[in-house]
Amino acid sequence: MQVKKAEFICSNTRVDKLPEPKIPEYAFIGRSNVGKSSLINAMVNKKGLAKTSQKPGKTQLINHFIINDDWYLVDLPGYGFAKTSKSNRSEWEKFIRRYLTRRENLQCVFVLVDSRLEPQKIDLEFCCWLGECGIPFMLVFTKSDKQSAVKSDVNIAKFRKALLEWFEEVPPHFLTSAEYKTGCEDILAVIDDINGRFVIPEIDTLP
Repeated sequence: MQVKKAEFICSNTRVDKLPEPKIPEYAFIGRSNVGKSSLINAMVNKKGLAKTSQKPGKTQLINHFIINDDWYLVDLPGYGFAKTSKSNRSEWEKFIRRYLTRRENLQCVFVLVDSRLEPQKIDLEFCCWLGECGIPFMLVFTKSDKQSAVKSDVNIAKFRKALLEWFEEVPPHFLTSAEYKTGCEDILAVIDDINGRFVIPEIDTLP
């Protein structure tokens, strides 16, 4: 897939105020400082589309971007948030979970994991929660340019092995680098394939 157009649509915390769910949607989420915004910008080839920051926890809203006028890319706040109050953290977690469980046109969640690290409990627990809720997800290992390919492969293998304690089968994964755009085409190809099978969902009118 070639990204010819990428535009910001809106930021929100309320699912009922999000764009109409008439086109497929893909959410990107990970721990704070995992390199999510940088990877999103690399994927769509547009610097500054998703706001990057040296301070973890910059993203605090559900951010919608429309890509090629035919699908939404959603930048979600990170889990394991940086310095913030417990009340703020609790509210963020509530609206993120509400979005993930109620958004009718959400096709897949891309869970970003730092490839430099050993498996982190918070990443594993989030993946397990998605599995328990029946929410499709794939793994995106970031920052591959920061270390050797061998080290990345070792950490990915450890993560997949840890997930097999909860899952019969581990979802697909991608090894990426925002710096060199490694893996971006592969993610876009998967999205393009899913888009081809998208059917407009029946809207749930319950509050």
